[in-house]
Amino acid sequence: MVKYRNRLPQLAGGPFLTDGGLETTLVFHEGLDLPAFAAFDLLKDEAGTKILRDYYRLHAGIALKAGTGFVLESPTWRSSPDWGTQLGYSDAALDEANRKGVKLMHEIRDEMETAATPMVISGCIGPRGDGYKAGKASAEEAESYHSRQAEVFAEMDADLVTAVTMTDINEAIGIARAATAAGMPVVISFTVETDGRLPSGTSLKDAIAAVDEATKNAPAYYMINCAHPDHFDAALDGDWVTRIRGIRANASRCSHAELDEAEELDAGDPKELGSLYAGLCRRFPHLTVLGGCCGTDHRHVEEIARATAVFA
Repeated sequence: MVKYRNRLPQLAGGPFLTDGGLETTLVFHEGLDLPAFAAFDLLKDEAGTKILRDYYRLHAGIALKAGTGFVLESPTWRSSPDWGTQLGYSDAALDEANRKGVKLMHEIRDEMETAATPMVISGCIGPRGDGYKAGKASAEEAESYHSRQAEVFAEMDADLVTAVTMTDINEAIGIARAATAAGMPVVISFTVETDGRLPSGTSLKDAIAAVDEATKNAPAYYMINCAHPDHFDAALDGDWVTRIRGIRANASRCSHAELDEAEELDAGDPKELGSLYAGLCRRFPHLTVLGGCCGTDHRHVEEIARATAVFA
């Protein structure tokens, strides 16, 4: 049953927490082999599903302790056709993996949600290509490519679609259109390089303006993920920044290229990251959704919550 799709509670104010770096936690802390960095592959059996369930329960528990909302972002960042084919999934099997991902979010919400801690279910869509490189497809091609995943999320009663680690305007436009066609609210989360620009070279300001213009302001809001706050802090200047309501930053100050080559996890300093989030929230009190990305785990989310005064 759809619960929040027609009235997303994070739009009414915050704060809402979400999880940290799912894939880096599974690889570097749990010691798992994730082919193609695809967490959704764990859904194929109960042992893998339990690992994911425990991960989300741990992070949702932070929201329970804080008495705040939580966004349950499904483990489906890689479960789109090209990645599924690479991992040996048929179209039907990929649909089933996406269903299982959202179903798991429903199970956790049913178990853990309280009146004080609304839990919003987001169907996560990742980039068709490398999350560190700009895509080459047109907006029309991106819409066609991502439409089935958005439709499955709608069928499974997710509350919204979130496109994470977007590297270029066209793919963001295509996903926004695909989600809208499926009757879903959509959030676009861009990633940036150390200069605060998308891998395509576009500024955040121009990217958001272009997507809004091409989709008639379809995104409910925008986010930034997979970059350290130092990489984008200076780029946040002007009234347009009110369109950004969420941050999922990296713990590491390394560039995407450096992270891509790293053999060890750079977890940064959770307390420092929390302090940087606090500074962002003081400057931009409209920020609503706070979580982590590469290199972060529950410790970082806890420090973000404490530093931003989520905890009483």
